[in-house]
Amino acid sequence: MLRDLVRPVIGAECEIVGEAGDGEAALAIALRTRPHVILLDIVMRGSDGLSLAHELARKVPGAKVLVISQYDDREYVLEAVKEAGVAGYFLKREDGAENLLPAIRAVYSGGQYFSPSIARILVEEMNNPTYVRGGDGLTKREREVLRLIAEGSTTKDIAARLKISPKTAQVHRDNLKQKLNLHNTAAIVKYAIQHKMIRVD
Repeated sequence: MLRDLVRPVIGAECEIVGEAGDGEAALAIALRTRPHVILLDIVMRGSDGLSLAHELARKVPGAKVLVISQYDDREYVLEAVKEAGVAGYFLKREDGAENLLPAIRAVYSGGQYFSPSIARILVEEMNNPTYVRGGDGLTKREREVLRLIAEGSTTKDIAARLKISPKTAQVHRDNLKQKLNLHNTAAIVKYAIQHKMIRVD
């Protein structure tokens, strides 16, 4: 568990103000305590860590989020960093526990911390951007998802077409609906038609 990694190395300079095993509890604690740094595992019981990262960015903007995960899935990394705006991504299987405190210090002081594998993904993305935002505030990937929804694709279909996990596809789907204030598929189809994202014969 995350606490098993954190507690032995946290040191006297940091105070743990709360722990949570699911997203709802984590958000409640963050809203109540307003911590400087939030350590967040992407995989949480009964919730999606990426969705929580987005909520934390909106509702607790002063907190710096440091993702601590064993997963380096490209879609998750880009969503966490470019969309949710996390300040760091610590890869458990790559970074030793001795690097956790320096990572916390880095994000606390306004900097960033990325494990080597995560940094490589971000550098590759900078050299070949696929998440450029459009005028509507959507990323390129969100626009792809919107178009596929409008064409009748299910979340599972979208995941297969874009070679991403169904969970990541659902995150993109939820994000674009929130950004555009579209609450159902009919509204998404109407938006896509109005903005000439799909053809209607």
